[in-house]
Amino acid sequence: MATTEAPSVTALREVLRLHTVASDDPDRTDPAPFVELHAVLRRHFPRVHEAGEVVDVPPHGLLIRVPADPGSPTCDADPVVLMAHMDVVPIGDESLWTHPPLAAEVVDGMIWGRGTLDDKGQLVAVMAAVESLLAEGLAPARDVWLSFGSDEEVMGTCALAAVELLRERGVRPWFVLDEGGAVASDAFPGVTRSLGVVGVSEKGVLSLRLTASGRGGHASRPAKGGPAARIAAAITRLERHPFPAHVSPATLEMLGRLVPHLPRALRPVVARAERAPSLLARVLVAAGPEAAALARTTVAVTTLSGSPAINVNPTSVVAGLNLRIAVGETTAAATERIRRVVGRTIDVEVAEAHEPSPLSPTDDPAFALLERTVTTVFPEAVPVPYVMYAATDARHFTTICPRVYRFAPFRMSAEQRESIHSYDERLGVQDFLDGVRWYRTLLDGLTHESVAAAVAG
Repeated sequence: MATTEAPSVTALREVLRLHTVASDDPDRTDPAPFVELHAVLRRHFPRVHEAGEVVDVPPHGLLIRVPADPGSPTCDADPVVLMAHMDVVPIGDESLWTHPPLAAEVVDGMIWGRGTLDDKGQLVAVMAAVESLLAEGLAPARDVWLSFGSDEEVMGTCALAAVELLRERGVRPWFVLDEGGAVASDAFPGVTRSLGVVGVSEKGVLSLRLTASGRGGHASRPAKGGPAARIAAAITRLERHPFPAHVSPATLEMLGRLVPHLPRALRPVVARAERAPSLLARVLVAAGPEAAALARTTVAVTTLSGSPAINVNPTSVVAGLNLRIAVGETTAAATERIRRVVGRTIDVEVAEAHEPSPLSPTDDPAFALLERTVTTVFPEAVPVPYVMYAATDARHFTTICPRVYRFAPFRMSAEQRESIHSYDERLGVQDFLDGVRWYRTLLDGLTHESVAAAVAG
């Protein structure tokens, strides 16, 4: 069977054609595409729905419990949670896309469309892997919960509701696995091998509004030091005074694993990282924005608004800031630093604040299982832990589980990673099928890990 005719590819293409965009106001979200997506999943993955317990999670999410093999020695052990989300970001300017974003066309071995990488590819891959297990008359060695959110892109409430449902049932997962990370090429300066980057934490998110106010008036009589000038000066000060650089334990471990694959000139610096972390932090900052984000809290000016007319001096100018808070820092401390840098004439308002997630362990059987699965399916990749820059639904699960990881088992080039939340999002057909194989290998690996844990216990 040609790979493009594989049932899982057909299912993914159907899912991609559904415009499942969530609004930060739930009343403005069109439920119809989500209802249809649920129907597509039932049609393509009947065994999962027949064998599992399906729970609707408001507003449009799903929790599916796939029961363990009753003959497994760990059928009553803590379950595993596999996550993904159904919603996508808006298409944006459709004219920028090489292929229509909702057509799910397969061209030159790639599936094109909004959500291929974020995050419908992962959703369908999980379902396809579980379906294949059940089709062979098998069941997982311990319960597996599938948690599919519907408002991740707007930082909504669906994942929180799923966590509460699990908490009410007394579910304490062995580990949780959500989106984030990938089998990434060109992921670190000077490293030629692909990296299987597994997120062990994620940076916090802080959104601030900076406001400068004044009298305003006719544009023919501009006053010195008006709101626009003060906001511009504040933004310039922020750029000149970035947050201090430091290296988290997860980043130290990531770099330690990369030492054999780094250019020779960098190896001594990284090898001495624990003794000279400040030097390593400076190297990361100098290596470019992606590497620099590993070493510090970042600040991005994302929105600007001022006068309603071009011939009117504004009475207020507002700048929106999006900060990604480094592990080990807090949103409160970051807010105070911003206030000090921009000065007293700028009002600073917190619009949204989420703390960095706790670090998940890398020295126990759960992470070892993920590592082994990466190297089995993607032998070309070096598995490494890292701290995610972006926020995911996984952060909510840290309240019920100490092992929360983030990994999408798809090969992604730098260009593909740039397409996430942008245009020309796409995923290789074979890369998608290898992702399905990765999840199936993970499910099969639960038997090995569960038996080992039972014997050890």
